[in-house]
Amino acid sequence: MSTLITGIGELTTNDPSVHGDALVIEGSTIAWVGTGSPAADTRIDVGGRAVLPGWVDSHTHLVFAGDRTAEFGARMAGKPYSAGGIAVTVGATRAASDDDLSAVVSRHVAEAVAQGTTFIETKTGYGLTVADELRSAVVAGSHADEVTFLGAHLVPPGADADEYVSLVCGEMLDAVAPHVRWADVFCETGAFDEDQSRAVLTAAAGRGLGLRVHGNQLGLGPGVRLAVELGAASVDHCTYLSQSDVDALAASDTVATLLPACDLSTRQPLPEARKLLDAGVTVALASNCNPGSSYTSSIAFCVATAVLQMRMSVEEAVRAATLGGAQALRRDDVGVIRLGARADVHVLDAPSITHLAYRPGVPLTHAVWRKGVQVI
Repeated sequence: MSTLITGIGELTTNDPSVHGDALVIEGSTIAWVGTGSPAADTRIDVGGRAVLPGWVDSHTHLVFAGDRTAEFGARMAGKPYSAGGIAVTVGATRAASDDDLSAVVSRHVAEAVAQGTTFIETKTGYGLTVADELRSAVVAGSHADEVTFLGAHLVPPGADADEYVSLVCGEMLDAVAPHVRWADVFCETGAFDEDQSRAVLTAAAGRGLGLRVHGNQLGLGPGVRLAVELGAASVDHCTYLSQSDVDALAASDTVATLLPACDLSTRQPLPEARKLLDAGVTVALASNCNPGSSYTSSIAFCVATAVLQMRMSVEEAVRAATLGGAQALRRDDVGVIRLGARADVHVLDAPSITHLAYRPGVPLTHAVWRKGVQVI
């Protein structure tokens, strides 16, 4: 079956060679983009609304159980954020059933899709035992488009750090690797230092996994440098960067994934997006949806924040939340509207993408196609 979407007021394709006021979806892909009214099985006139690729959320933590509202309240009262809060979620996640975890992931994916997100990465990392990390990977894979192994999220309370790193690099990686595409490490004070992070990433690369890094969230550190050195697809957070960090990113193909909702929730400064973009760094925006430091699935909120507070233009922010996310996941079939791309299409109840920042907080998703199926 083919569907013609016509009457597009503004079309954002993320491909300068592709433009028009109509497109055709056939099966799960984009079959045509241009001006006119080609034949199709069904026709939908969007009445002058803006159309863009679906959001690509390249950083989430959706396999969890429990609640951390008390921690959030304490932060709002002035308590600083630290990596140790992850342990609270680990305990609740280990105690939850597979069905409970699956229901949580399903609910949050549906919530994200309802707001225009059509491609979602999510991570393990709240199990921290071989069995719990494995089941987290399996649960994640039944709902998300991409899955990342994050056994190196935190050293479990009471465990020896070096012994735990050996477990992550050995038995845990062996168990989880067949179920994931990526491996990640929280390279940060209170989590894993440079040597430990390097060991995890090197072991994962040896198993054929792509690399990602949580880095430079709580202060200056080795995360960005390590990510660039090892050819990681992305380094995420990038809240605190030196000029050498910026220069290294600009000279590499490692994407700087910014997570502004997390910085707001943890009372950290917002990343210097303008500095990164002006240096030529590829930037992505993602939600970091998780129960502790960024409990939102709204990419539109991240886009509005990037425009209103991080000096990104609307076009830059939308590109970062679509094509940027795809680049952070090394995908060329999502985050764009062009012939042969996956048919992930987001229609706004607005005439232009400018309204995403012009009307912050207003739900603007009018319709969504995900893999060619209209879901909203």
